[in-house]
Amino acid sequence: MSLHQDFGRPLRVYTGLRGRRLGDWKLARADCTNQERPEDARRYVDDILKRFGMDDCKAVASPVDMSSRLVSSDATTKVDAPFREAVGALMHLTTATRPDIAFAVGYVSRFMENPQEEHWVAVKRIFRYLQGTKTHGICYKPSARIDFRGYSDADWAGDLTDRKSTSGYTFMLLGAPVSWGSKKQPSVSLSTSEAEYIALSLAIQEGKWIHRLLCEIVMAANEEGPELMIHEDNQSCIKMTKNPVNHGRAKHIDIKYHHIRDEVKRGEVKLKYCETAVMLADIMTKGLHGPRHKEMTATLGIREHSD
Repeated sequence: MSLHQDFGRPLRVYTGLRGRRLGDWKLARADCTNQERPEDARRYVDDILKRFGMDDCKAVASPVDMSSRLVSSDATTKVDAPFREAVGALMHLTTATRPDIAFAVGYVSRFMENPQEEHWVAVKRIFRYLQGTKTHGICYKPSARIDFRGYSDADWAGDLTDRKSTSGYTFMLLGAPVSWGSKKQPSVSLSTSEAEYIALSLAIQEGKWIHRLLCEIVMAANEEGPELMIHEDNQSCIKMTKNPVNHGRAKHIDIKYHHIRDEVKRGEVKLKYCETAVMLADIMTKGLHGPRHKEMTATLGIREHSD
């Protein structure tokens, strides 16, 4: 989302979301200061909290209740609540400026067909988290160089109903995420490395699009584009991409995911191992306890901004 309109004046509000400057931020990278530039959605959060009767709710530290695991229901009745409307409103928010609720929103969206009371409670939990973080937004730090990097992760067999895994990715630029995603995998994985491999396929597809766009921008300025580097915390998954021979555990994996090997072999994508403790896509694959969730959001560049 651009913070400047074609005629040069700052763009204050766009699709219900707000972009602001802190200090003297300039477009030319060579002239950048150390000031940070936040994008937040307080007005939108206030609106949806009021719309769904949660404007006076008590805040919580994380969007997912770790003591509760949701499952699908075959009940003939549904909860008497605007479940679908609420999830839709949250989807808009997480897509735009709130990657910290991406997993939570994707999680409750799995129950759109037949929502029950416990599912509605989970949605209200997200609203309660937003109540305490309504002034939070993504904060980009201008830099003299393009620091572009990706993170890919998976939560193996996390869905209690069908035991499917969840893929998650985050791509960072200027110290904050520019793209993120949390998606339930279409098939059951037989191992953690298989789940990570499938998640890596999704991350590479998204990363290549962003990388191509960045390269076109910097090439127009006669500069060299950044490399596409994706961090992965599963050693077996990385080995599967670089040495496909004699990997019995990978023989059954759908052919459509093996484009990863071609990308790595051609050098178009580079993989780098990172410890799970610093895996920025971890927050996209599962709910986290309050302290860990707070730590991850801060690392992602999501911070509180006063008016």
